Amino acid sequence: MKIKEIVQVSLLLGIGMILHLIIPGYGAGMKPDLLLSMLFIIIFMKKDFKLSMLAGVVAGLLCMLTTQFPGGQLPNLIDKIATAFLVYILVKLFFGRIPDLIGIGIIGAIGTLFSGSVFLITALALVGIPAPFGILFTTVVVPATILNTIGIVILYPIVRFSSGIVEKSKPIDVLKKA
Repeated sequence: MKIKEIVQVSLLLGIGMILHLIIPGYGAGMKPDLLLSMLFIIIFMKKDFKLSMLAGVVAGLLCMLTTQFPGGQLPNLIDKIATAFLVYILVKLFFGRIPDLIGIGIIGAIGTLFSGSVFLITALALVGIPAPFGILFTTVVVPATILNTIGIVILYPIVRFSSGIVEKSKPIDVLKKA
């Protein structure tokens, strides 16, 4: 892992955190998780196991700090780590075999469904949930999956383009006299 990659991951997680904060909660304190979308984009772009797991842990910690779900701190951490692992495996299995945008959409949808399911199951086991699993799944996880998939398909090409511009630019020596 290079410092440059860690900085890129940090910036993307920071952007995801801002998006996560501005989206209002609904359905018993749950909300679409655009930080999760950025986690997926990081995994799609980097394809590095250690970096993917590190990003999953950091995303989980960030979600722990901002969750609106009562007792949702530990379930958020568990679901982000498990989801980062699953999405990394899916990316390694399918990337390059299908067109990128289709792969991103499919893996993003599967990852979001998995993340929501792990969150709800973990919350049910640890702290309880305020409504039956099926109702929360259909009213929160399924709409979040649709929104996250759309978000990923829109954000991924933008992030890739921006990353390409940064990669091609030359470093500026700020200490150099004019």
